[in-house]
Amino acid sequence: MSSTSAKQNIWQVIFASSAGTLIEWYDFYIFGSLSLILSEKFFPDSNPTLAYVATLATFAVGFIVRPFGAIVFGRLGDMVGRKYTFLLTLLIMGGSTFAIGLIPSYATIGILAPILVLILRLAQGLALGGEYGGAATYVAEHAPANKRGYYTSFIQTTATLGLFVSLGVILATRLSMSPEKFNEWGWRIPFWLSVFLVMMSYYIRIKLHESPLFSKLKSEGKTSKNPLKESFGNKENLKLVLLALFGAAMGQGVVWYTGQFYALSFLQNTMKIDFVQSNIIIAVALLFGTPFFIYFGGLSDRIGRKKIMMAGMFIAAISYFPIYNAMDKTVDLSSKQEISAMYRVEGNVTPDADGKMVESSAKVRTYADSTVVRDVTVTKAGKTTQHKEIKVGNTAMIWLIFLVFIQVIFVTMVYGPIAAFLVELFPTRIRYTSMSLPYHIGNGVFGGLLPAIATLMVQRTGNHLAGLFYPVTIAIICMVIGMVFIKEKKTKDGYAEEPEV
Repeated sequence: MSSTSAKQNIWQVIFASSAGTLIEWYDFYIFGSLSLILSEKFFPDSNPTLAYVATLATFAVGFIVRPFGAIVFGRLGDMVGRKYTFLLTLLIMGGSTFAIGLIPSYATIGILAPILVLILRLAQGLALGGEYGGAATYVAEHAPANKRGYYTSFIQTTATLGLFVSLGVILATRLSMSPEKFNEWGWRIPFWLSVFLVMMSYYIRIKLHESPLFSKLKSEGKTSKNPLKESFGNKENLKLVLLALFGAAMGQGVVWYTGQFYALSFLQNTMKIDFVQSNIIIAVALLFGTPFFIYFGGLSDRIGRKKIMMAGMFIAAISYFPIYNAMDKTVDLSSKQEISAMYRVEGNVTPDADGKMVESSAKVRTYADSTVVRDVTVTKAGKTTQHKEIKVGNTAMIWLIFLVFIQVIFVTMVYGPIAAFLVELFPTRIRYTSMSLPYHIGNGVFGGLLPAIATLMVQRTGNHLAGLFYPVTIAIICMVIGMVFIKEKKTKDGYAEEPEV
């Protein structure tokens, strides 16, 4: 094969793998991005705080089952092939996401609503558990050894881009209609759009060929007959699996979710910043930060995966408290000058989606730095709830974008090189199974539980920064284990090692 055709082939592989993985992440994250609205739709409204925590827990369930998906689909991928396995995961994910957009509200079908959501989140988690390992393995097995970090880093951008696209679609939908219509039914549109994205990605992926390393194994009759036993029953390989989890994936998972998902949750639920503004802050930070996945992936081919990932965990751990403290202070009303002439009270009565009348009033205060605070009181069916909505000025917006952008840089340091690191740790015959499990426990359990755990810690203690103790502790433990036990060998091509077949 000529160098030109080889280059075209690897880019075709990257595009097809990345497009599908991006869509699967989009499917997975629109649930988290809309968690506040979903808590109102699928859970009883008698206790809004508890409903929100329950929604975060349902979101987290999708992460918890990812390791089981890694085992099921990893085994299938090592026995049947990478291509057909991640075609199957794509269809399961897309179908589940579309179905969530069809579920009637709690007010319509009662307890059946959260049960159906939970079942579909389980399906999503299982599918995603099989997707990432397949895509990363597929790209790595097409890439030259000395550029494996660079090429697999394009797969690493898809999780962040999936979140970015989900935020973009949600914002576009929200801005195309009134807040009332969006809350009533417009939030379903991002879920419905998934089916068209999945069909497009399936069409692209079905044209791919199986990876050359796996095809070689299959033609020689050397594929694993029992990938689970070889991966986890073999003492030496199990040691590598545990090292991959506790020395890399665990810390990477909490840094990833702190810098993106917890940052969004903190803006919306702790700082009470306006829904549109908070999503714009995250989206812009992600847009500027995403190219650094590729930078650090390529850099890992030259100086090693370990140095970059461990540095990312360490810098993140010592930086989170000052960063989040600085974020929180941007809405500290005690330090702002209120413009009393711009104080006003708003009130109205409107029917909700079920035709019930809802009374709402808002005390609106404006401050000298353009911050606008709305203290909202809502009365529905005789029950009164109160919440605060804050819109910050342009200067504060830019400052918050910068603070989230710094966190995204930490994410790119730990996440950019990790696909190549995991691929090179295991032999081809059991790679899909072996790398998928530690990755999805690290991300799905340690990382996926972070928003729910951190939010609960903030609510229980009243300390806005209490939720950070969890990711900081996990990141430091992981960094210490990685520094002590992970060994990297420098080869003639740099730090990338040719994996065993």
